[in-house]
Amino acid sequence: MRLFAVAALAASFLGSAAFAQAPAQPALKVTYIQAGALLAVPGEAPRGATTIIVRGNKIAELRDGFVAPEAGASLVDLRNQFVLPGLIDMHVHFYSSGYPLQARLTFANKDKADQFVDAELNARKTLDAGFTTVRDLGGDPRGIRALRDAIARGDVEGPTIVNAGEMISVTAGHGDANGLREDFAHAERADTTAICNGADDCRRATRDQIFMGAEVIKFAASGGVGSNIAGGLEAQMTYDEMKAIVDTAHAFGRKATAHAHGKSGIDTALRAGVDSIEHGSYIDDETVALFRKTGAYLVPTRLAFENVIRQGRAGERPRASVEKAEQVALVVSESHKRAVKGGVKIAFGTDSGVGPHGINAQEFALMTQVGMTPAAAIRAATVDAATLLGRADRLGSIAPGKDADIIAVSASPLEDVRRLEHVGFVMHQGVVHKIGDKRLPFPAE
Repeated sequence: MRLFAVAALAASFLGSAAFAQAPAQPALKVTYIQAGALLAVPGEAPRGATTIIVRGNKIAELRDGFVAPEAGASLVDLRNQFVLPGLIDMHVHFYSSGYPLQARLTFANKDKADQFVDAELNARKTLDAGFTTVRDLGGDPRGIRALRDAIARGDVEGPTIVNAGEMISVTAGHGDANGLREDFAHAERADTTAICNGADDCRRATRDQIFMGAEVIKFAASGGVGSNIAGGLEAQMTYDEMKAIVDTAHAFGRKATAHAHGKSGIDTALRAGVDSIEHGSYIDDETVALFRKTGAYLVPTRLAFENVIRQGRAGERPRASVEKAEQVALVVSESHKRAVKGGVKIAFGTDSGVGPHGINAQEFALMTQVGMTPAAAIRAATVDAATLLGRADRLGSIAPGKDADIIAVSASPLEDVRRLEHVGFVMHQGVVHKIGDKRLPFPAE
């Protein structure tokens, strides 16, 4: 008993000494941003001259007018700029270059370490374009988790990543290693746990992705344009398989999203309770009603369709892929117009990695072509995307207590949404990444 008391006293003393000697925490960096116009909450009217006060990585205050900075604070002069929240892209692939022919030529000379470096570069390009948060919906599961955490620590530059790991697919489905030489195909399959068949096996595949760090789950409900396999774009998974994936994701506190082109794949995934649909090429009135009933979001990825068609014409994609792209091109615009008109909830996504990284904002103009106003398209990339992520308390608007993710352009994108293709200022988590079209040194001095 005495020994226990002495040990406890010693532990208490050592703990007190350690606490007494702990170094003082550095003072939070304070930044004053003077904004000529501020779209604090997309979907609402912009404010006039406003000063945003950032403390550490959080927005502390919004004050009317141009307020002089307090002692020791930095000043960012955006008095001639239009300021808005950092943009959110709900569908990227940092482990894909966006140049399929080049990727095939360099495939034999790159291993996972090289691919991680490429992914980091793609992340920097995306942040440079004003996208401060992304969902990465398919890549090396351990690599993208490591990149996510390195960015969060401030070790490397890039947007906040919400990662899916690998896309879950059935055998011969859109996510399988189809169309490859036998030895390549078997090597690809040996390196994945994301192929499943039957409900129980699909539960296992979902848990495997979560085990490797996935924060969201993606599965291939239908055939895909990019895969080198014929057989169309309709459902490839059964309802029971989809339901098993969605329920398992939800049980672990994750959202689930479905790659789905054909109507049968979209409708079945919606009935299975999926949180969002990627692409949504074939949408009729029944599908619109299902979206509205379930509250699921559509992530249209219109830029991906443009990129695949361009690559097909340039001979960069196999014939099976090109034929499906041409088939989709005939209907996708009308499907998305129907979804917008029908009040389907929309979240912004590009499928960057199918095409080049860093041109994400070209999606905005394509969204307006199917009936969205610039204001609605911007809201889809901020407030609505943050809501789908389950992070509306932190992201999507500029308000006290939210993450200091802030961008600026030369004039109002509400008048010309293509102005978002030229972002001149980027702050991510309170750190200025780019100002006046010039990237700042990293790490910040």
